[in-house]
Amino acid sequence: MDPFNALYRYEEELFRQGVSLVAGVDEAGRGPLAGPVVAAAVILPGRVHLPGLNDSKKVSPNRREELALRIKQIALDWAIGISTVNEIELLNIHFASLLAMRRAVQGLSLLPQYLLVDGRFPLELALPQRALVGGDGLSASIAAASILAKVTRDQLMQVCHHLYPQYGFDRHKGYPTSAHRQALSRWGPCPLHRSGFRGVC
Repeated sequence: MDPFNALYRYEEELFRQGVSLVAGVDEAGRGPLAGPVVAAAVILPGRVHLPGLNDSKKVSPNRREELALRIKQIALDWAIGISTVNEIELLNIHFASLLAMRRAVQGLSLLPQYLLVDGRFPLELALPQRALVGGDGLSASIAAASILAKVTRDQLMQVCHHLYPQYGFDRHKGYPTSAHRQALSRWGPCPLHRSGFRGVC
């Protein structure tokens, strides 16, 4: 099976059952030491060709930006959900990620008939759904959500850079790079850092 057809395997199964509004859901930002976790939900209009669509981690930043614009143009609906640093510290990153994904789904104008959710855990929503480990590389809908979540989070971290330029958020987006760790060692954490994460304090 070619990569394009493989990405629609789960959607096609649902389409054959008469389910047309399938929302893919994914998040970005579980691993960073700073910044929010951002999720997206995307309902694609059936089987559409998006050249280069894949797990956002496997797509270059420039291509992600291009794909994000195209996804927003052709999607039947899309929405973003965010969990703040305070929520991450209060709930832990796992539950904060699920909260962000739930918020993304709840932000949709259309009510999905089915959710395809990246990861091991379904969302606490009264909707039929399937959790797929590595779903951003298995489902076009989840991959599209992965792209929107990643691009949105990167844009937010660019804004964070202007607030706290000494940390270099524009370059590493809050991930634990050596440059970020050096900045933390020199300046200490700022309000955008996740105080419960190893390496922050």
